[in-house]
Amino acid sequence: MIENLPVQRREKLGGSSSRRLRRSGLVPAILYGHGEANIPLQVERTRLMNLIRHGHKLVRLEGDVREGAFIKDVQWDVYGKEVLHLDLLRVSETEQVRTTVAIELRGTAPGQSEGGVVEFVLHELDIQCPAAAVPEKLVVNIGDLHLGGAIHAGQVSLPEGAKLLDDPDLVVVHCIAPHVKAEEVTAVAEPGAAEPELIRKERPAAEEEE
Repeated sequence: MIENLPVQRREKLGGSSSRRLRRSGLVPAILYGHGEANIPLQVERTRLMNLIRHGHKLVRLEGDVREGAFIKDVQWDVYGKEVLHLDLLRVSETEQVRTTVAIELRGTAPGQSEGGVVEFVLHELDIQCPAAAVPEKLVVNIGDLHLGGAIHAGQVSLPEGAKLLDDPDLVVVHCIAPHVKAEEVTAVAEPGAAEPELIRKERPAAEEEE
């Protein structure tokens, strides 16, 4: 799904200028690709965060630049809360792109009622597909996941025309028997067990005579 993203050209460059932009609610960005000149841009943070939150990758730039682009990379701060910089790659809707897509689990695994624990091992997959077909997320249904069973990367449904770039044998999710850690095991005394015998240290003869 293509979403519109208003942009403005960024005239001033450098770290101090970027910090001022971020304080004013804007995010510095760069548009590149197709052998054309790079264009420094700025986008509204609120609009960008809404696109990222919903997993949108393909955008139609509006404003000072009007063309299709792909959200190639998002640089976050150390806390993963604020976007510091955005990379936009020029693309057409039919152009093949490589991207990472988040996985979402749905359903309830019958293996849980069989005494198992569901472990979500792989949270995203790398795929290649037409830019217009990039999904917001990849849905994996665990409704048939029994104890001892697993769903691998090669079993995840992809959009039409998409190709998996990861190893198809990678485990995405499985249902396994609960782990019992050594530190979680506590010794329980049997009923009627004798109390530990107190060992008395013998006093030197000199002390006994006092």
